[in-house]
Amino acid sequence: VGGRRTDCLPGVILTFLLLISSLEITENIKQMWTLSECGFAPRNPKIVGGQDASPGSWPWQVELQLNGQFKCGGSLINKKWVLTALTQLTAVILGQQNQRDRDTKTVVERNIGKIIVHPKFSQTTIDNDIALLRLSSPVEFTDYIRPVCLAASGSRFNNGTDSWVTGWGNPLPRPQTLQEVKVPVIGNRQCSCLLRTVTDNMICAGVLSGGKDSCEGDSGGPMVSKQRSRWIQSGVVSFGFGCAQPNLPGVYTRVSRYQSWIKARIRFNKPGFIPEDGASLINLCIFYNLI
Repeated sequence: VGGRRTDCLPGVILTFLLLISSLEITENIKQMWTLSECGFAPRNPKIVGGQDASPGSWPWQVELQLNGQFKCGGSLINKKWVLTALTQLTAVILGQQNQRDRDTKTVVERNIGKIIVHPKFSQTTIDNDIALLRLSSPVEFTDYIRPVCLAASGSRFNNGTDSWVTGWGNPLPRPQTLQEVKVPVIGNRQCSCLLRTVTDNMICAGVLSGGKDSCEGDSGGPMVSKQRSRWIQSGVVSFGFGCAQPNLPGVYTRVSRYQSWIKARIRFNKPGFIPEDGASLINLCIFYNLI
């Protein structure tokens, strides 16, 4: 009897290892699937900064609420997770275009199941202004609800890179329709000269002559750039000094600095990370996402 128990042990270990391998393969397939889905906006025909966004143009944009009232923005990064900045929230609205006239055919609402704030967030410098929200239940992707790709570690987004910011923030009166604005990236060296508060975990963007910027209420929302047919989120709206003022660009959390942090906290169906350098084919992107 004792011998049989000893003989069974290798079989148990082998079965356990096979199960782990099977789970890893399944998870890798899920990650490939997420990457194949992210960053596409089927209803985005063209981009013109500083105007109402057309319905479905930015399908990863989410509205975040506190006790039923609009609070700020965020971005959908897979079926169950939203990327945003530090804030207090209770609900997530997806597929939203006009806050006054909600389309029940495109809009989905979820409660927030969990909030993960970066442990090194600094209220003094606003460094590491990033948070993850887990939805109470997964959402299904549609033309109006889709995940954005995230900038992979090492992505640079050099000075002058065209970027777009979306949200329902100021100008007053606060717009009911989702707004979009095109702004160029401003290199950290130049931005530091202007603001003196910029760390390597931040990325700046704006028009130095003023007039175009993110503003109060846009916090937590995405800044994205287009690479081939995909949209990659380079920044999370963080802070600024006034709105659209000359020589005072907006400051965003640099997403590429947080790939390891994000992947360590999203256990299953990890978001799609894509290098910004433009040299990546789909297979390289998948490989990059799995290592």
